[in-house]
Amino acid sequence: MAEPAAKRANWTSVAFGDVVRLYKERSCDPEADGFERYVGLEHLDPGDPKIRSWGSVADGTTFTNVFRAGQVLFGKRRAYQRKVAVADFSGVCSGDIYVFESKDPTVLLPSLLQFVCQTDAFFDHAVGTSAGSLSPRTNWKSLATYEFALPPLEEQRRIVEACSSAWRCVEAASDARRAGESARKSLICFLYQGGASTEPRRKSPMGSLPGSWQVAPLGDRYEVQLGKMMSSAAREGPNQVPYIRNANVQWNALDLEDVATMNFSDAERKKFELRSGDILACEGRHVGKSALWRDETPGACYQKALHRIRRLGELDVSEYLLHCLQYYSWAGRFVAATGETTIPHLPAERLRAMLFPFPPREQQEAIAGTIRAMDESLDGLSRRVLRAREVLSCLLQTEGWS
Repeated sequence: MAEPAAKRANWTSVAFGDVVRLYKERSCDPEADGFERYVGLEHLDPGDPKIRSWGSVADGTTFTNVFRAGQVLFGKRRAYQRKVAVADFSGVCSGDIYVFESKDPTVLLPSLLQFVCQTDAFFDHAVGTSAGSLSPRTNWKSLATYEFALPPLEEQRRIVEACSSAWRCVEAASDARRAGESARKSLICFLYQGGASTEPRRKSPMGSLPGSWQVAPLGDRYEVQLGKMMSSAAREGPNQVPYIRNANVQWNALDLEDVATMNFSDAERKKFELRSGDILACEGRHVGKSALWRDETPGACYQKALHRIRRLGELDVSEYLLHCLQYYSWAGRFVAATGETTIPHLPAERLRAMLFPFPPREQQEAIAGTIRAMDESLDGLSRRVLRAREVLSCLLQTEGWS
């Protein structure tokens, strides 16, 4: 590993505020001043130094802080989210975003500033100087005291070139991952419309489908049952059992880092215990969001905010239905089924009555296998993104800033 920067010859220890200026330009009427875009914290992605989304000033905004192309935007609220980006356009931004620029480009290269702000040491300082319990914020006075070692300009250029090359690898891998996600969505829509089948098609209650596909209410092929309601008594009962909540269910994935427990009697465990191959689908808010249970926590049960969807026989493949649920979400069929405009809910009886396409089992297996292969490829792309980010992180650390 490289020698710490503070000990390198010709490197100078500086305070952040000595070489960086907090940009304070304001615009009382951004649209009249010619600004077309605004950026809020929600538009900054953690760990991504590129601004990929924004709002339109013409649609209205209360933001008045101006930023210019080339300046660095730093999310001062919840700094642990690591939201830092370099603007490639001018606009206005939230008051929870600081706008940084180099005071003197002959001392600190503007292109180096973003990488200084991405180091672990800078974020540790920002988080450590944040105040507030629910929504902690750091402040400029504290950030200005952050000290780091600044190399000569020629060395700065070398560091920028190396870090920029590493970031281009991250971006290329991330772009490939996003393209893969788009291709996956197109593939699923194609498959669940029967596009891969070469057999003659027929009219059905769901439109034109391959002739061998059946259309039936979900309840004819799968058992649909809501889980147990949480209560104060259940929190304190003697038979505490892990149970899966709405928050644990992601699309085609389970987040089991935080699994709660509640009391289940023997009869309740028999009724609500999960089996491998069950589908867990959200009943409210993110209606239909589903994941396949593979017995990750043996003996676990589930809460009332989730539907447990369990196949009734050997005609069907749970993995096929899992992806069909996501297709239905994209197609807006759950929204149509809830008939609500506030927080939507899909009662069990309504889900049972919804029509679904059911190909013969071998076609269900083929569709599920095709999507599984796609998902494995996407997992490989995710690993490439992670490795590329690790290279960039390692490079920033070996430059002596972290």
